[in-house]
Amino acid sequence: MPAQIDLPDEDATLAWGGNLAVQAELPLQVHLVGELGAGKTTLSRGILRGLGHDGSVKSPTYTLVEPYTVGNHRVFHFDLYRLGDPGELAYIGIEDYFAEPALVLVEWAERGGDWLPAPDLRCHLAVVGNQRRLGLEPVSARGTDLVQRLLAGAPN
Repeated sequence: MPAQIDLPDEDATLAWGGNLAVQAELPLQVHLVGELGAGKTTLSRGILRGLGHDGSVKSPTYTLVEPYTVGNHRVFHFDLYRLGDPGELAYIGIEDYFAEPALVLVEWAERGGDWLPAPDLRCHLAVVGNQRRLGLEPVSARGTDLVQRLLAGAPN
């Protein structure tokens, strides 16, 4: 069962993303799971800001991937919502993105099928009333360590 964190507003989502960025050790693969409007891109924006990115962060819905270099960190932000077939990932050289020691954020990862490696962490986002709920589901030992660090420093 994933750890559950209530996020009362956008600022809280950004703050949790920033905390995740500070605690993360690269390479790290994070799948962001949730319906439209659940906060996946907002959490990604918080992660990038936590690394020190001060530019805009938009969902790469039409480009499939937005690469960022923040300090000495590489970040690849994928949005697979419009992916018609998982095999299309071969055309963008998906393997190359996962070969780098980078932070890889993937929205709508379920649409990537077997073309995506298993993540270290799944972040489940859901709308609950007028707020969001974040579920942290570690998938690897690296993900488990990250979730333990995140929860140890969690705001009350």
